[in-house]
Amino acid sequence: MSKPRGPFEPLFDELPAQIPLFPLPGALLLPGGRLPLNIFEPRYLAMVRDAIASPHRLIGMIQPKDELSDQSEDTDSLYHIGCAGRISSFNESDDGRILITLSGVARFQCEGALECDDGYLVGRCNWHQFASDLMVDDSAVNRDKLANILRHYFDVKGFQADWEHIEACEDERLISTLSMICPFSVPEKQALLEAEDLDSRTQLLIAIMEMAAHADQDEISPRH
Repeated sequence: MSKPRGPFEPLFDELPAQIPLFPLPGALLLPGGRLPLNIFEPRYLAMVRDAIASPHRLIGMIQPKDELSDQSEDTDSLYHIGCAGRISSFNESDDGRILITLSGVARFQCEGALECDDGYLVGRCNWHQFASDLMVDDSAVNRDKLANILRHYFDVKGFQADWEHIEACEDERLISTLSMICPFSVPEKQALLEAEDLDSRTQLLIAIMEMAAHADQDEISPRH
């Protein structure tokens, strides 16, 4: 039986029709995941202040289709599916920055956006196809297959890992964390975001890591 994510998360009926949007390429947030952000640009400082003052402190992470742009104000250049995160912690710095952590709540379909007076986008959100995101996905995944490709992928990339911590991590949290932190392309991260459920996301994650590992091996293999 699936369970709610936590006592501070909104109910489906409480999800707002509009939330501020933060377009940022490669910054993937998934339901149940945690994303730290360093906010320093004036319009996004205003966005964070406004979000903190709102009932559920939600910000919508959404990716621009152009990997080189993080300043897009044209909603046609944004992917239509994003993920709302709740500001679960924040800390003001002496140099004018705000360090926040977003806890992933639910995905949404962006049905348009307008720029507000402070310069950031506010998007119209349709949540209906992602209502299940508010519950923990406790579906079983093939941990053995995942562990094998993960070790190979990390070895090829030269990454270090705390394997005891990885093995102890719950399935959904592990898949979300790997999807968010691994250096995948924007389209690959968007595909992981849009995966229907945990099993689909796991299979896609494995496929992406396999392709990346093979590509890197081909580059370093001696040519005859």
